[in-house]
Amino acid sequence: MVSLDQFRDSFLTECDELLVEMESQLVDLDPDSADTDSLNAIFRCAHSIKGGSGAFGLTFITNFTHILEALLDAMREGRVPPSRAAVDSLLRAVDVVVQMVAAAKAGETPPESLGADMMVELQRLADNNTGADASSEDSSWGLFDDETLSQAEEQSSLWLIKFIAHETLFSSGNEPILILRELAGLGKTKVKVDTTRVPPLDELNPTACFLGWSIELETTKSEADIREVFEFVEDQCDLSIVKLELANTPVRAEVASAQPANVAISSVVSVDKKPEPADAEKAPFMRRSSDNLAAATIRVDLDKVDRLVNMVGELVITEAMIKAQTKDLPTERFEGLLRGVDELSQHTRELQEAVMSVRMQPVKSIFARMPRIVRDLSAQLGKEINLETLGENTEVDKTVVEQLGDPLTHMIRNSVDHGVEKPEVRIAAGKPAQGTIILAAYHQGGRIIIEIRDDGAGINRAKVLAKAKEKGLFPADAVLSDDECDNLIFMAGFSTADVVSNVSGRGVGMDVVRRNIEGLDGRVSVKSEQGKGSVFTVSLPLTLAILDGMIVRVGIERYIVPITSIIETLRPKPDDVRHLEAHGDVINVRGEFVPLIYLHQVFNIKNAEQDPRKALVVLVESGKDKLGLVVDELIGQQQVVIKSLEDNTDPVLGVSGATILGDGHVSLILEISELKQLGHKENNSSMVRVVAA
Repeated sequence: MVSLDQFRDSFLTECDELLVEMESQLVDLDPDSADTDSLNAIFRCAHSIKGGSGAFGLTFITNFTHILEALLDAMREGRVPPSRAAVDSLLRAVDVVVQMVAAAKAGETPPESLGADMMVELQRLADNNTGADASSEDSSWGLFDDETLSQAEEQSSLWLIKFIAHETLFSSGNEPILILRELAGLGKTKVKVDTTRVPPLDELNPTACFLGWSIELETTKSEADIREVFEFVEDQCDLSIVKLELANTPVRAEVASAQPANVAISSVVSVDKKPEPADAEKAPFMRRSSDNLAAATIRVDLDKVDRLVNMVGELVITEAMIKAQTKDLPTERFEGLLRGVDELSQHTRELQEAVMSVRMQPVKSIFARMPRIVRDLSAQLGKEINLETLGENTEVDKTVVEQLGDPLTHMIRNSVDHGVEKPEVRIAAGKPAQGTIILAAYHQGGRIIIEIRDDGAGINRAKVLAKAKEKGLFPADAVLSDDECDNLIFMAGFSTADVVSNVSGRGVGMDVVRRNIEGLDGRVSVKSEQGKGSVFTVSLPLTLAILDGMIVRVGIERYIVPITSIIETLRPKPDDVRHLEAHGDVINVRGEFVPLIYLHQVFNIKNAEQDPRKALVVLVESGKDKLGLVVDELIGQQQVVIKSLEDNTDPVLGVSGATILGDGHVSLILEISELKQLGHKENNSSMVRVVAA
């Protein structure tokens, strides 16, 4: 028998997903009009965690979720109303299970005090609201009188269950013995095993399942309860559940214990030594191995995916080298070779896109955290706020998703705290008492755009500017545009809160957001309208592993400029370039003056073209900023693999990474958001520039 330990990590990962789903459903639950489907979905999450934890011996999770499940069962049956207080308790219970799962992942047993108070609270909620119904068989923590047991006996039914496993059952991580054990927890069982599909020993595949079972179950449970036992294997078996007539006096049903994984199976096992004819009547559920359905999804360790991505990255580099070596070959002599190289390039691109798609994950995993944050924080601040999410299935690289949680949390908290007003203020301003925050994600131009939009008061620019001057973050005589004033909130140490609290006021948060987003090669900006609300916009690359770049030459060095940052390339006319005191050189682009950055000065490169009239200017953007990069030559566009420099050296300002070009040379990838800062340093130096008179 294969050890269950190898499936433990998969189960704990599934627990994380189930807890996120459970929290999301609870936050969306309307106490006044809770629908049965939502309550059933929440119950299934708790039931799945309880059942799986029992299978892996995680009794601390099993015991806690048993009481949690009992309360949810009472709620879905209408015995306990889904009040705000009950939902709050269930959310706190979810937090406890999260801590228990984290302990299980670390191979630790949590302290007995963890969840003890919560268990009492959940039991009290169930007991205080269920009344006489609290003595139903699901409430196995209470005592049962003779009258209750007599009623249970009268409701006993006999069921015939035929459970024919597909050969792929074991590969999906399921164990039939656990299913039979859970059935035994519902009542009294008689089990007969069918071995007619077991092949000869020399043909036996030890990883495949060839067994089937016929089970007689006498229980007070419904057919839905029985089918729920098979919910994890419903696509890995043929299942038939038929209700029979009881021939004898009903057998008293046993009450399910708090630890169903330890219930013994009362069974009669019969082994058929000779296979019976597999006709429709005698073996209605027999399947040929070719009819077995393969699993729709599989779980793959992230390290394996990362290694695959790295290998594809090396393949991209090798393909670029081959293409560089063959580009000058005469077509008439090497037509077949060159055609093969072109096909290799196409297939490499398709392979890279396919592999990168494996790393892509929907932002739903991050968005799902936000309703709970809005719910708890708005209640703490005395506000009424509705959070709407759009584009939850928009996909982005897993590395981006992993680092996106904290920035989004800060911005959502900022909108709740500083954006949306209290109900009485909103009503006085002619707005509905309940505010709205919209969290949306969508793709645009090879990047993912995330917007946090609220209908609050907007940014008080006068207060923002006054605070900035008071803290010495800006000169006292400074005059700023509306956009510049709005973006002051991203400065380190800035806060408009008058009182320091556990929500805001310490001047950390939005500057961290900006640094984290820029660390992902992203941009963040805000637009606000007084009295109508604000919109925070985050722009991020879809992946941090491979990008399309433009190779530019500066002197003898070559650099990579991300294609997504390039607006256009131009050769300036003599009158387009001007020098402004304290601002350096600028270029006039159709009436807009854009600062120039001389890469040869930034990176101290000799023998580079210094006159922008004889060089090229690559116009790039970073957020709201536009820059003109002065380069000698455009070499061409190429897909490049990003290699981190921080593994071997300290971070380099203005450089986000490196790559290997087709000729084997290493080229640095420019970080556009940092080049403006470097350019200002150079403009303040004593270097002489050649500009138009």
